[in-house]
Amino acid sequence: MRENRIRTIWGQGEAAINGWLAIPSSLSAETMAHQGFDSLVIDLQHGLIDYQTAVTMLQAISTTVVTPMTRVPWLEPGIIMKLLDAGTYGIICPMVNSREEAETFVGACRYAPKGYRSFGPLRALMYAGGDYPQKANDTVLTFAMIETAKALANLDSIVSTPGLDAVYIGPSDLSLSLGCEPRLDPVDPKVVAAIERILDAATKRGIKAGIHCASAAYAQKMIALGFRFTTVMSDNQGLITAARATLGAMRQGATKTA
Repeated sequence: MRENRIRTIWGQGEAAINGWLAIPSSLSAETMAHQGFDSLVIDLQHGLIDYQTAVTMLQAISTTVVTPMTRVPWLEPGIIMKLLDAGTYGIICPMVNSREEAETFVGACRYAPKGYRSFGPLRALMYAGGDYPQKANDTVLTFAMIETAKALANLDSIVSTPGLDAVYIGPSDLSLSLGCEPRLDPVDPKVVAAIERILDAATKRGIKAGIHCASAAYAQKMIALGFRFTTVMSDNQGLITAARATLGAMRQGATKTA
């Protein structure tokens, strides 16, 4: 069974550095994979990616040792199972608001007797190896997104769900739900307190906590706080940032020359 490097990194007591894929392109996925991220998440919720394109992106990522992961559009077992069969090694599920939803999510990711995942790992067998059926339950990662006031109210019961490996904070939706401005790298005291509460609850239950960040500085701060999975860059945002910086330098140079 091919290793899940995120589990290996966690076993060493370290934090994983994750990149984000929103552009529906196997080439951009392959390019990002060759930059050295520990993992890459293919975003089917807010990215522009459909299932078939996600499969080609998983194939592109597998040209490297980077761990392939996916954020599904919603808590819908069918798409979760299809992406697992396609070879993703981790699922991030948005808007998990209760213990019941967390159990439904985890169950879709695990073969019986630990869950109700249907058997048919077509590409996963090629990617992971012939012993995938025996080891998938202990290899695939489950991340429940905590991003609402309702989830906060049910936090202790969610993080105690058997088989849940981690929680993942979506700061923008969490901020909105708490009546604050939606943004990454939040500084509002109410949101910061909620983030720290989620981290504390996860840590006490022995599971990991991840968070979506806009900057390396904020991600490093979150790692120091105790987060063991931080997203620091998306392909789309990286393209925007690089283009703006290059164009700004060119415009400034042209003005000085004139």
